[in-house]
Amino acid sequence: MEKRSRCENCAFRARYDNYPDSLLGRLWRWHAGWCPGFKSYITALPDGQRMELARRYGMKKYAA
Repeated sequence: MEKRSRCENCAFRARYDNYPDSLLGRLWRWHAGWCPGFKSYITALPDGQRMELARRYGMKKYAA
């Protein structure tokens, strides 16, 4: 059974996608920068998806 990350369907992440300047959106972006769960989620993605998310969220450390 494949373990799915909650990060893929996170309500706070969706809030950031729709309203990046909102308080909850900014809180998610700050949280995603150090969250070990998000780190394992984004590094487990195929290179193309990882690069696209890193570019969308301005996370240079995952773009390489």
